[in-house]
Amino acid sequence: MIITTTDGVEGRPVRQYLGMVAGEAIMGVNVFRDLFSSIRDIVGGRAGGYQAALREAREAALADMTAAAQALGADAIVGVDVDYEVLGKENGMLMVSVNGTAVRL
Repeated sequence: MIITTTDGVEGRPVRQYLGMVAGEAIMGVNVFRDLFSSIRDIVGGRAGGYQAALREAREAALADMTAAAQALGADAIVGVDVDYEVLGKENGMLMVSVNGTAVRL
């Protein structure tokens, strides 16, 4: 499956538009990750725990979107948009949503 943020795949014309597909993932962030992230905020550096959580959420959302496109018989998803949100300041939930257009090339 080709996944791209552009509106097409170079050298491969779109033969059929199959519709919009999406995927979402909401991940909880644990108290230890929060604690170590707070320490990083004070001393500087990258918050590896949060980076790993974001990566895991993005991959899960992309997998859901890809499965939806495959169910439609697509061989590519074009115009992909990736959005990140924090759901509530106190609850430590991260949401990643992706959407794009399933196509046959």
